[in-house]
Amino acid sequence: MSDYSSETALEHAKRDATNFALANCIRALSIDAVEAANSGHPGAPMGMADAATVLFKNHLKFDASAPDWPDRDRVVLSNGHASAMLYSLLHLTGYADMTIDQLRNFRQMGSITAGHPEYGHAKGIETTTGPLGQGIATAVGMALAEQIMAKDFGTDLVDHHTYVFMGDGCLEEGIGQEAISLAGHLGLGKLIVLYDDNAITIDGPTSVSFSDNIPQRLSACGWHVQSCDGHDAAALDAALTAAKSVTDKPSLIAMKTVIGLGAPTKAGKESSHGAPLGKEEAAGAKAALGWTAAPFEIPSDLLAQWRAIGSKGKAVRDVWENRLAKSDEALQAEFLRRIAHTLPAEFKGAVAEARKALFAKPQKVATRKASQMALEALAPALPEMIGGSADLTGSNLTRVAAVDSQYTKGQPGRYIGYGVREFAMAAAMNGMMTHGGIIPYGGTFMVFSDYARNGIRLSALMGIGTIYVMTHDSIGLGEDGPTHQPVEHLASLRAIPNLLTFRPADALETLECWELAIRSRNRPSLLALSRQAVPQLRLEETDENLSARGAYVLRTFGEGDRALTLLSTGTEVSLAMEAAEKLATEKGISVAVVSMPSWELFKEQDRDYRMSVLGDCPRIAVEAASKFGWATFVGDEDNVIGMDGFGASAPAEELYEKFGITSDAIIARACHLLKL
Repeated sequence: MSDYSSETALEHAKRDATNFALANCIRALSIDAVEAANSGHPGAPMGMADAATVLFKNHLKFDASAPDWPDRDRVVLSNGHASAMLYSLLHLTGYADMTIDQLRNFRQMGSITAGHPEYGHAKGIETTTGPLGQGIATAVGMALAEQIMAKDFGTDLVDHHTYVFMGDGCLEEGIGQEAISLAGHLGLGKLIVLYDDNAITIDGPTSVSFSDNIPQRLSACGWHVQSCDGHDAAALDAALTAAKSVTDKPSLIAMKTVIGLGAPTKAGKESSHGAPLGKEEAAGAKAALGWTAAPFEIPSDLLAQWRAIGSKGKAVRDVWENRLAKSDEALQAEFLRRIAHTLPAEFKGAVAEARKALFAKPQKVATRKASQMALEALAPALPEMIGGSADLTGSNLTRVAAVDSQYTKGQPGRYIGYGVREFAMAAAMNGMMTHGGIIPYGGTFMVFSDYARNGIRLSALMGIGTIYVMTHDSIGLGEDGPTHQPVEHLASLRAIPNLLTFRPADALETLECWELAIRSRNRPSLLALSRQAVPQLRLEETDENLSARGAYVLRTFGEGDRALTLLSTGTEVSLAMEAAEKLATEKGISVAVVSMPSWELFKEQDRDYRMSVLGDCPRIAVEAASKFGWATFVGDEDNVIGMDGFGASAPAEELYEKFGITSDAIIARACHLLKL
């Protein structure tokens, strides 16, 4: 149990009778929602309610009647298990979609009140949280976006804070430290974190696993740090006021709180964390809080006060909208375009010019280089594009002239050095996306997609257009060896619902995949790109983006009816082409080579198209990665030329030979299948 007793905390909370009464509305609704669901986490909402009330009542810039107002303050519940608190706040302040019936149906099928907050389910949920640490890291991205947008459009249009509620779990997760370090380094002064220091984890007191001095830790990372009583409204108000005055450092307010405040036997204990209080304990807690209303009922005078809090920002919003209306016409139009995630008219022309250049002068380059070429062509038309890399810029080739200004403390440029922080990079880019006005992309090695994976998963879950640039996509990277050679990664990424995984075959497909990724604003994209050079395979000029259908017949070799289909992606498509040509000339059979840059897009095509590409003859797949998943298209993993284990350290051409990913291996399998 915390050394800060529930009785003492209650005394401190009651010092401000108004704040205490308003906070009790949050506590009561949270208790009721969890009890009704017989599932949830009542303790954290009960402990953080005083701080949430002070924030919403005295500091937060928002208007519940206009939840998408671009210049609102953002609130991120990093400890997402406390979702009942956020839903209660949204209902109390008057968000139209957060009705009392939604709270009654907490955690139930079809409700917008999921167990953890989900972006897009309800207005006021700024990002999906639940996987601990990702909330604070996503908030870093929101703060980055705010600074970038303020530089581009001025503080008359962009001037808001990002507030985060965070618990011990977010600080214990590695991504939490990645985010804290990056935010301190970049001096994100509009980021304010309220740390719920309740000394409790699921396993018991934090002392069983955690003894960090959090204020000292964040101070060492360049943060402005304060500590206060998390149940003392005056102390909380003063701390928030002080934090808002700091402009060159992110701020931490370490709040000493009691989890499950008021619960007779569970306050200050892990038993109030992740399970309903139970009928008797809930009644006892309400009695200790002085709460007499029936479940899901809020006294009219208190509800009126909360609704006034929810509407107080309308006047500020009206003034802001007048400023927007009176601003320079071109600036206003560009601001609204970017907030709406509408691509500029110039983008289509930039794509067309880049295509013409490739047909006029075909390129034999690594697809990572082709990616840089695509960015050079497209980024000038996209002022909202913000790049970066997890300390691998020279390898990922993610930096181009239009996105060359470095983001530094006090100078928000268009290129962010994320350092060796792949996970924080992914989450921060998600934050930029949910903030609005930005198209973020960031690079690392494909093998390190594992570090970023849960951030990638949340991009897909939220349905946002974050772009991941993953280079060194196979054993083809060579001498760095199996620690750096991705094998199972493509299969695991393709398993993530709603993620577009692209593995382009050449410079033209790379450009096409970049176009698709940029146009996909409601779905994340990942580009798997090679270190080794490949020839441009399509030489006849067309306007059609063939990659948009996921797979297509690149070329047919030989005469007569198709006897064999070779399916491939990335650098192995040229191997398939070589094998097909030999099979046609030496064996006299007709072979179709299918390039398949996106499994996901191909599976979404109608059946007739899919069958026209696959054909009704034997099929072989070729990919320098795990064979897992290819049986969907070729029927049997024996018909996949790929990897059964890890790679090795050697030059790329020797590795392909050693692991049997060669044109000769393709031909041998074809002869076996066709009984030649």
